[in-house]
Amino acid sequence: MHLCHMNHFGRIFSVSIYGESHGKEVGIIIDGVPSGIPIDENLLILDLERRKPGKKGTTPRVESDYPILSSGLFNGMSTGAPILIRFENNNTRSEAYTSQRDIPRPGHADFTGHVKFGGFEDYRGGGHFSGRLTTCLVAAGVIAKIVLSHVLNTDISINAEILEIGGEKDLEAGLEKAIQAKDSIGGIVECRIKGLPVGLGEPFFDSVESVFAHAVFSIPAIKGIEFGKGFAAAKMFGIEHNDAILDNSGKTLTNNAGGIVGGISNGNDLEFRVVVKPTSSTPKIQKSYNWDSDEVEEFSIKGRHDLCIALRVPVVLEAAAAIALADLALIRMAYHVR
Repeated sequence: MHLCHMNHFGRIFSVSIYGESHGKEVGIIIDGVPSGIPIDENLLILDLERRKPGKKGTTPRVESDYPILSSGLFNGMSTGAPILIRFENNNTRSEAYTSQRDIPRPGHADFTGHVKFGGFEDYRGGGHFSGRLTTCLVAAGVIAKIVLSHVLNTDISINAEILEIGGEKDLEAGLEKAIQAKDSIGGIVECRIKGLPVGLGEPFFDSVESVFAHAVFSIPAIKGIEFGKGFAAAKMFGIEHNDAILDNSGKTLTNNAGGIVGGISNGNDLEFRVVVKPTSSTPKIQKSYNWDSDEVEEFSIKGRHDLCIALRVPVVLEAAAAIALADLALIRMAYHVR
C-alpha cells in the first residue's frame, strides 16, 4: 500500500495542489481565506501571464492558463469557504514519454516516484512532479497577496528578479552559453519584500526562514536558499555582520540579516535568494539504468522543455513568498492580537 501525496502547506492559510502535467487539469485548493475580501480575478491573469513560456530559452509548450474559479467566491467576494482554482491541460504530447518509460531520467523524479508509488504514478510530462503545477502556486500567490493587504492593512511589495544565469550577470550571455553548449543551464533569483511589520514569525520551527524555506522548496528545481548575506556571513566578523539599529521602528543601517532576527521579521526589507538548477531534460546524450533490460544505457530526452527554468521562476518565487507570508500574518492575527 502506498500513501497519498502529502502536498499540503500552511497552518491557517493553507494550500493543496492536485493534478498531473498531462492529465485533464491541474489545480489548487486554498483554505483559510477570511470572508468578505474583494477578489479581482484580473489580478490572477496578470501574474499567470508572467509565468507563461514563449520567450527565448523557455519551453514551446503553451497553455491558455485561464483560471477557472469553482468555489469560494460569490459576487466578487470571498465567502470563507475553500477557494478552488482549476487549469485545463490542452496542449499535451505524451508519446515521447511513453517511449522513454523504461529509462528513468537522471535529475527527474522518474525513479523516486516509481519506487515510492509502486509504478502507479502518471509519468507523462513528469506527472505530479512537473513544473506545470507551478501555475497553481502562482494563482494561490495572487490570493495570498490580496489577503496580506487586507489582514496587514498596509502596502507590501514582493518583487523577484534573476541575478544571474550560468554564473553570468549578463543574462543574455548566460543564456547564449547554454545555446552554444546545446544544454540546459541554471541560475540565481533574488526576492525582496518591502513594507513588512515587525513581529511575523516565531522562534525555532515556525521562524520566517523555516516557513519560507518550506514554501519555496515546493518549487521544482530549487536547490538552495539564503537570507540576507547568507553563506557570505561565514567569512565575516560579528561586528561586520551585525546590523546597527537606528530608531524605534527597528530600521537598521545595514541589512545583513535579510530582515529577520530570531526567526521574526524586524521591519526591514526581507531579502532572500534561491539557486535554480539546470533543467534536467537536457538534449545531451546521457546514461541511465533501463528497468526492462537491467542495463545502463545511453539515451536522449525527447519532448518540450525549458532551456533555463530560472527564466520563469521570479513570479513563482513571489507567489511562494506571498503564501508563506499570508499564513504567518493570519497566525499572528489569531494568536498575537493585543
